[in-house]
Amino acid sequence: MRGYDPVIRERDRAFGLSKSSISERFVLASTEQVNTLLKRDLSKINLCALMIDGVEYCGEHFVVALGIDQTGAKTILGFHQGATENQQICDQLLNGLAGRGLKLKHRFIAVIDGGRAIHASLKKHCGEQALVQRCQLHKRRNVTDHFADDQKKYWDRKLANAYDLLNYQDAKRALHQIHHELMGVNPSAARSLDEGLDEALTVHRVGVPVELRKVLRTTNPIESAFSRVETVCRNVKRWRDGNHRERWIASALIFAEQKFRRIVGCKTMPRLITILQSYTGDPKKVERTA
Repeated sequence: MRGYDPVIRERDRAFGLSKSSISERFVLASTEQVNTLLKRDLSKINLCALMIDGVEYCGEHFVVALGIDQTGAKTILGFHQGATENQQICDQLLNGLAGRGLKLKHRFIAVIDGGRAIHASLKKHCGEQALVQRCQLHKRRNVTDHFADDQKKYWDRKLANAYDLLNYQDAKRALHQIHHELMGVNPSAARSLDEGLDEALTVHRVGVPVELRKVLRTTNPIESAFSRVETVCRNVKRWRDGNHRERWIASALIFAEQKFRRIVGCKTMPRLITILQSYTGDPKKVERTA
C-alpha cells in the first residue's frame, strides 16, 4: 500500500484506487479469512495428534490449535484470543473445536509446551484419551535457562542425548541420572527437569514409530506456523483494536497453512493408529508388541 501511489502514477492510464480503498478491501478480505478459519467444519478430520501453543502480539495472547490427521496432513484447527494463556481461554478453544465437529473422544497424542492451563483443559475435555507429550525442546530450554551461557550447551547436549534414546526405560533411566547430577549442581534446574518428566517421554512410552518421533515430541510444527505469522505481521507499525490483531493473525495462519506439507514419516501413520488403538498404558506391553 505504501508504494501503490507512485507506481500507479507511472502507468499511462491510471485508475481511481486510493490507499484507503486498498485498506478497506483488505479489511473485508481478512474478516472473511477469520470467519473461514473459525467456522470451518472439522468433523471429517480423523485426529491423531493435536498441538496447542500460544503466541503473543502486543499484549494480546492467541492460543492456537494445530491438528495432524491419519494421513499426516496438518491443519490449523482454530485459535482463541485473550490477555493470558489461562484455562478459561483453553476451555473455550477446545469447546469451539468440539462444537465444529472435531472428535476428541478417541485416543490421540496432545503435544503441548508444558503450560498448566493447556494441560488442565485437555484433561477436563478429553480425559485419558489425550496422551500428553510435553515438548522436549521446551523442557530442555527450561532446564538450561538455570545456567550461565557457558554451561547451557553442556547440559542441553546431555538432555538431547537422553531424549534421543529409543527405549523408554533407557531414556527414563538416563534422565533420572541427569536429575541426580543436577541436584548436586543446581537443585532448581533439577526440579524443573523432574516436573512432567514422564510426560516428556510419552512418545517413548506409547511406542510411537521412530520415524514420527522427531515431529511428535516437540511443538515445532506449530512454532513454524508462528514464524510465518511473524513474517506476515512484521509490517504492521501500530496495532489497534483486538479485531485488527485477529484479522491479521487469522490471515497469516491461513497463509502458513497453504505452505504445509505432510509430516516427516507420514508413511508410518497406519502403525501409529494401530498403536494408539491398542495402547493400554503398560510400556512393557508396548515393547513386547513393537
